[in-house]
Order: sequence, then structure tokens, then C-alpha cells
Amino acid sequence: MAIYVICHGAWSGGWSWQAVRRRLAAAGHEVFTPSYTGLGERAHLVGPAVGLGTHIEDIVSLIEFEDLEGVTLVGHSYGGMVAAGVGDRVPARIRRAIFLDAFVPADGQSVRDLAAGGPPGDIVDGWLVPPMPAPPDTAGPMLAWGGPRHRHQPEACFSEPIRLASARPPFARSYIHCTVKTPPDTFKPFADRLRDDPAWDFHELATGHSPNMSAPDLLSDLLLAIG
Repeated sequence: MAIYVICHGAWSGGWSWQAVRRRLAAAGHEVFTPSYTGLGERAHLVGPAVGLGTHIEDIVSLIEFEDLEGVTLVGHSYGGMVAAGVGDRVPARIRRAIFLDAFVPADGQSVRDLAAGGPPGDIVDGWLVPPMPAPPDTAGPMLAWGGPRHRHQPEACFSEPIRLASARPPFARSYIHCTVKTPPDTFKPFADRLRDDPAWDFHELATGHSPNMSAPDLLSDLLLAIG
């Protein structure tokens, strides 16, 4: 039995991984899909002090309080920043980290550093960033279901630099690049860098940026094969 802990993307929540969670659980694995502070079922806790460090602490606390060992950590998009921080904090509890079309930061980098200025859109009330549009391959029913559940996210999540003590963690790492996207592809530079890196296990998925919503069966099969 594998233990999956999902670090979801920006503006989203654990709710967006329902279909994948059910598929992995049906295969006999334990799956945790928590929402970060200020998002999903914890949207009522949002505030200007919530940042990347808060979200890293959310996942570290889950792992420690559930006393999880041998974790397969999955970080999607912005969740790659969170997964990198979690792996740095509790490396002995992680078996593998899977970065799904995600940021892979070095020490001192923020989302805005890695995304050429960060997410577009006006900042609301001086500290909230509105959601980006859903990927174009997201089916209509999923748009209708997921759209109302997205929430504005504190700007500090995108501007706060990550602090990493280790440049090379002791656990295995995989990168999944989603290839069916309208340019520019924010995550292609990470794919190009990691594709032939012997320290990484590299995969491609012929989907848009959020296969947890657009192609949950295809993504689940790949996560099962890797994890």
C-alpha cells in the first residue's frame, strides 16, 4: 500500500482531486487531499498573512500528526513549491516526490521569480490574487462544478521566497509534464531541464495543465505506475 499526499494547485483545494483520490483509494492505497489555509473547505481562514510558508506548514503538520511514513508526495502547479518545502522539512518521511506540471524551486526563489512576474490579474483589496481561467481542455461539467469552488489567494503565496536547506533531497523525484497547452507553457523550462537529468524520473502526459480535473483516469494510472 502506498500513501499519497496531494499538494494541490493555486486557487484550488483538495476537492479538485476527488476523482483521482477515489481511483487511488479503490486500488488499495491511502490518499490525503488536504486544502491549504484560506482555500477549499478552509477558505474562511484566509488573511493577508497567509503565504507559502503557511501552506508548507499545513502539509508538514498533516504528515506529522497522522504519523505518515514512506509518503508519495504529489505537488501540482503551485503545489510544487509546497511539495519542495515539505520535502525539505521532513525528508525522512518522504519516499518519492512527484511534481505534476509544477514549479521546482531552488532556495530563495518565489513563484513570481519562476513565472516571469507571476500570475496575471489585478490584486484585489491589496493582497488577493484572483483565479486564472480554467485550462481549455476542462470539460463543461467540470467547469460548472469546479468554477464556483475556486477562491482568490493571498499574494504572499506567490511573492514569498522558499527556504530550502538541501539542494538535493534524499528521496526519489519524478516530473510529469503536461504537453497539451496553449503557449506560453510556464512549466516547459522545468521539463526541458529535468528530462535528461539522471536524478529525476521524467514522464509526459498528453493533457492540459490540470489532468486531475480533465483526465483523472489517465493521471491516476500514471500516479499508480510511478508511486
